[in-house]
Formats: sequence, C-alpha cells, structure tokens
Amino acid sequence: MTTAEKTTKTADTNAAVMNGDINVLLGEPALPPEQVREERKRKLTAAFRLFGKFGFDEGVAGHITVRDPELEDHFWVNPMGVSFKQLRMSQLLLVNHRGEVVEGDGYLNGAAFTIHSRIHRLRPDVVAAAHAHSLYGKAWSSLGRLLDPITQDACAFFGDHGLLDSFSGVVLEMDEGEALAQALGNKKALILQNHGLLTVGKSVDEAAWWYITMERSCQAQLLAEAAGEPILIEPQVALRTRAVVGTELAGMFSFQPLYDVICAEQPDMFE
Repeated sequence: MTTAEKTTKTADTNAAVMNGDINVLLGEPALPPEQVREERKRKLTAAFRLFGKFGFDEGVAGHITVRDPELEDHFWVNPMGVSFKQLRMSQLLLVNHRGEVVEGDGYLNGAAFTIHSRIHRLRPDVVAAAHAHSLYGKAWSSLGRLLDPITQDACAFFGDHGLLDSFSGVVLEMDEGEALAQALGNKKALILQNHGLLTVGKSVDEAAWWYITMERSCQAQLLAEAAGEPILIEPQVALRTRAVVGTELAGMFSFQPLYDVICAEQPDMFE
C-alpha cells in the first residue's frame, strides 16, 4: 500500500469513526458479499461460545441472529438443541422470512423465528440481535422495571432500552413477536418482563456486547439493591456518559478483546 493509499484509508476510517459508520469500520463495503457473510458467521459463532462461557445458556432457550449480507430478509441462527458451548460455524442455519431453513441441517427454534424475524423486518438498521435466559437478566425482568443509571456501564442503556411489560408465555405467535419488536422501538435493548433480555446492533459485535454488559448491569443493580439504596447518576451526566460508552462504536470495540480471547481458547468452533 502506497503512502497516498494509507492516507486515504486513514481519512476514511477517521470519517467513519466520526459518523459512527460501523459497516465501514468492519470493512464490509470493501469486501465481496461472501467474505462479509463468512466474517459475520465467525463473529456469530464466537458470540455463542462466549455466551456459553459466561453461563447464559438455559437448555434450548436463547438465540443470536445475524442478517445475511445479500439475502437481507434471511438471517443466520443457531440450530435448536445444540449447546452454546459446542456450537460450530458449520452448524448455523440460514432462515428465510417464511421460517424455512434454506441452508444448514438442524431444527429451527420456533421462538427464535417469531422474535427475530419481526425485529429484522421492523428494524432494517439491525444486523444482529441477541436473546437468552441468563440468570441476572431474567431475575431483573421479574421486577418489571427499567435499569437505573447506577454505574458508568449502566449508563449505556440510559434512555435507550425499553420494557415489554407483559408475559403471555413462550413467544410462538407472530403477533407476540410483533408486540416485542414494537416495544423495542428504535432502542438498543429490551427487558422482557418475566422472561429476560434482548439486545440489537449494527454488527454481531455490538449486539453481543450490549447483551453481556446489560446482563452484568442487572447483576450489579440486584446486588446494590440487596445491600441498600443505590445512588443514581444525574440524568445529564448519564446522557453524557452514554454518549461515550453507549455508542455503536463503543459496542463494537468492547467486543473485540472477548472475541480475540475466545478465538484463541476455542479455535475448534471454526472447524
């Protein structure tokens, strides 16, 4: 690469940082679709292994999806019955907007399709979405409350997460999936009352990171309230903090160290 080319690339990257263009930072516009697909599937597989490592699995519950870069009404998802801890990239399923598996072997989780198909349809900006039945998320969800800005990390969700304040059972009916997507609105995360957490992003990196840090924020608030009455961060300060720790760029970069570690620890996932 020549000096001029390096200068141009640096300028493009700086502009992407300023504009929050995640796709540019991931290099996607410069790559052919098959390479973008491969990278998204690698990140998706790694996210599952991380969720397994952190204990977010609960039987067959939980799913993360990523939109296909060419067939944009299709998404990749984990097959039902395969542990997060053992999932391999070759096992991922490609599902169309009718809930049909068009690539891959395995069973599709009905709730995964009902939830994620509605989100991907109503939020064309969303590339990835994550949902699981992790311990602290589902414990917090039973309170029917939004998270409070009690820590710097929790400020990432200040004014940027919603609450689905009802529970009607396993989400298998399309109107239930629609209600969930409507409750999410244009936010990055949703608390599903008596159910758990859901996060979205413009990359797998972002959606997975928001889930991980939201789960930990639920844990922190549960612990703090068990000990006493937490001191809330002032709204103006919480908003300023969110502008640093709650951006798409922050979500993407925060995932990178975890991705590097899990790839080094569990390279078998890409076999």
